[in-house]
Amino acid sequence: MAREVQITFDCADPAALATFWAEVLGYRPQDPPPGHASWDEALAAMGVPTERRNDASAIVDPTGHGPRLFFQRVPEGKVVKNRVHVDVRAAPGVGADARMAALEAEADRLVARGATRLARHDPVRPHAGHIVMADPEGNEFCLD
Repeated sequence: MAREVQITFDCADPAALATFWAEVLGYRPQDPPPGHASWDEALAAMGVPTERRNDASAIVDPTGHGPRLFFQRVPEGKVVKNRVHVDVRAAPGVGADARMAALEAEADRLVARGATRLARHDPVRPHAGHIVMADPEGNEFCLD
């Protein structure tokens, strides 16, 4: 039986990191529960104090195909390299020089939104090149 997958990010600012990743992936914030016009309204109705309303955030693929991404506040900061990371397929089907140019353009777009560029790995047969990035909280991901 196939299972649904959710990817969870531990972070300091769930709303900000969810906004960043929604921009990266073309996702949107998860809708609030039925009967509520906003998450703030829903959380108020649930009795969640104002200072706790950024403890979690979630984004979803508007097409319904990709996994839900969940962001949860944790007290500790990131300490070491990720053992698992997200590969963002920023240039699928684009070959050779045009592929790296497309990845560079996407890297520039994401740096303008708070990402950090860490390394470029040029193509070496049989492997395509990729660019290693970090999100605003330092979580590594690759543009490939």
